Amino acid sequence: MDSQIYGVPNLLFFTLFAFLAITASAFPENPSSNVAPQINSNSVLVALLDSHYTELSELVEKALLLQTLEEAVSKHNITIFAPQNEALERDLDPEFKRFLLEPGNLKSLQNLLLFHIIPARIESRHWPVELNKKSVLHASLCRDAIGEKIQLNGKNGEKIVGMAKVVKSDDIVRPDGIIHGIERLLVPKSVQQDFNARRNLRETSAILPEGAPEVDPRTHRLKKPAPPVPVGSSPVLPIFDALAPGPSLAPAPAPGPGGPHHHFDGESQVKDFIQTLLHYGGYNEMADILVHLTSLASEMGRLVSEGYVLTVLAPNDEAMAKLTTDQLSEPGAPEQIMYYHLIPEYQTEESMYNAVRRFGKVKYDTLRLPHKVAAEEADGSVKFGQGEGSAYLFDPDIYTDGRISVQGIDGVLFPPDESKLPPKASPVAKIASKPRRGKLLEMACTLLGSVGQDSRFSSCY
Repeated sequence: MDSQIYGVPNLLFFTLFAFLAITASAFPENPSSNVAPQINSNSVLVALLDSHYTELSELVEKALLLQTLEEAVSKHNITIFAPQNEALERDLDPEFKRFLLEPGNLKSLQNLLLFHIIPARIESRHWPVELNKKSVLHASLCRDAIGEKIQLNGKNGEKIVGMAKVVKSDDIVRPDGIIHGIERLLVPKSVQQDFNARRNLRETSAILPEGAPEVDPRTHRLKKPAPPVPVGSSPVLPIFDALAPGPSLAPAPAPGPGGPHHHFDGESQVKDFIQTLLHYGGYNEMADILVHLTSLASEMGRLVSEGYVLTVLAPNDEAMAKLTTDQLSEPGAPEQIMYYHLIPEYQTEESMYNAVRRFGKVKYDTLRLPHKVAAEEADGSVKFGQGEGSAYLFDPDIYTDGRISVQGIDGVLFPPDESKLPPKASPVAKIASKPRRGKLLEMACTLLGSVGQDSRFSSCY
């Protein structure tokens, strides 16, 4: 009895302890840690977007950096070195600007812009004095700029940031940050290396194709070697033969430029444009079909590695949502739909629009033989297809790298039916008439009746 009486308080103590432990685990210590940072109207980011640094603000939006900068402002003050509009419009190298604005170089653009931002508040009074002859180094928000810092110093009474002069210090001052105007762009070494690598890749010539000798099936002798192919020429095989090679008595033909040396990295380029589709938004269904539902992504990468070029007509998500289950349920239906949206040429918005303006109506080959997709001018744009199954060029030049071009359209294209046979006439049901009894007798009576009227016979009886 005593042991049971003394055991009750212990049981209540352990029950209360377990309840408190469960309650503590159910409620986090810092409930506001998962809440997105709130930016007020007096923030330095809002001031940047509304300021006269319009070129810089547009680049920030194109680089998808607003969320990253909001998180940085919520943690600490920031200092932005904003290049003037003239530095980004006229003074910047056109080839370098084209490199930054290509969708495939989004990471380089982000690193370039983050290199202009320091996670600390640096006002003009904090600038190093020229008499000290000591420069101050600050780390930027660019994570890829390993070991590279922004140097601040003074010279001849002017404030210097890296290699650029400060033309307007303390231009915009806010509680969470400050903006200084500078005369030129600050380019980190990582971005400069990416640009040089891309430029050298374009200037490098394609490797000559090397293939096995061919045997003449009639004479069983080696054929004479073909004349040498000029450097950088198109592949030896048509793209349709490279896509689906048929049986052959001779050994494998010569590969295209790149061949076994893999001069063109097609897999990386295909991954690059699929990632660009996902970042661009509105083309997730197209990317999902290329990667998961079919093997077209790897097949396109192989073709590009062998030197071929492709133009992808990408339907947006609204157009893909209109596809019915019957259109996708048949075996090989997704592949056939996508093949009709792949053009074995490199076309941009400008080239296609100029073609339809000049020739009126243009037909492009597709990888779905023997069907072609028709294009014509309509409402100041390019329209593909005919009738209700047509689609307009909706988002031009989503991705262009010289080998793959992606053009967004607002509809899914289907080839017109080739076999438009006349509808078969429905078989006419033959109605078997019932035999009428006494037909011959009736005809005889009618004949005799007509004769009997003249011979005064009124009937045949």
